[in-house]
Amino acid sequence: MNRQASEPVSETTEKSVRRSRVSGIDRALQVIDHLYETGAPAGAYAIAKAVGAPLSTVYVIIDDLVEKNILARNGDGTLWLGSRLYHYGLAYARSLDFMSVATQEMHDLCRDAGETVQVCGRDAEHMLVLAMADGPSHFQVASRVGTRVPLNWTASGRLLVGHMPEAERVELFRRGARMSPTGRAAVDAETLSDAARTAFEERLSIQAGESDYAVACIASPIVDRNGNCVATISIVLPEQKAFADKAGYADRVKASAARIEALMGWRQHGTSPHGINP
Repeated sequence: MNRQASEPVSETTEKSVRRSRVSGIDRALQVIDHLYETGAPAGAYAIAKAVGAPLSTVYVIIDDLVEKNILARNGDGTLWLGSRLYHYGLAYARSLDFMSVATQEMHDLCRDAGETVQVCGRDAEHMLVLAMADGPSHFQVASRVGTRVPLNWTASGRLLVGHMPEAERVELFRRGARMSPTGRAAVDAETLSDAARTAFEERLSIQAGESDYAVACIASPIVDRNGNCVATISIVLPEQKAFADKAGYADRVKASAARIEALMGWRQHGTSPHGINP
């Protein structure tokens, strides 16, 4: 009788521990996600307030994550993403055939164009820099790998939603469009939606001075077999140089996007799935 009575207690305790463990994992992910989404170091109090967790709980989680190098504590006490996450990211990137192909093409285009080249993807209402090859010049590009900016600020941002139905594009820009630091990026949802569709159909998007002064970006979509823009490849360079040889840079970046699609098996006989030639 005693042994039978003890079994349900053991099972209940096991379930309770499991629930506690899952809750701890969820809290840890909330902390990491908050830092990732804000893109800046933060203190424990600010993190606790943002994720809606007790400060004492967040302190315990942070200490554990710092000890495991998942988070790093700066000299001023603020927290940022740790080196262990970087190693995980590298391992994940190596497992993706697409990123391997796109990264190789990115470096080839960088050498050919002599300018900085980026591969970008979409994260909700933001564009995310996935990979980057620095050009040989002294021109400095503010956006690095991991940078997230609103879709309406960039040439790549428009392309990444150009394949979507109009209503979805409009709603996405209505939610996410923001004023850019230069004040030159469009914010009207309908205008942005039309520009996104046109850029996608032409396989080319160009922006200059919309997110950074005197900086231009010339981008082309990388389209999968279903006709969706899964990423972009772009040349980032001084605005003056971009318009001195706009056609030359445009041809190079479109050809690079087409080669990535072909290597991935998304392109047949030189034509993309949605019927647009490079």
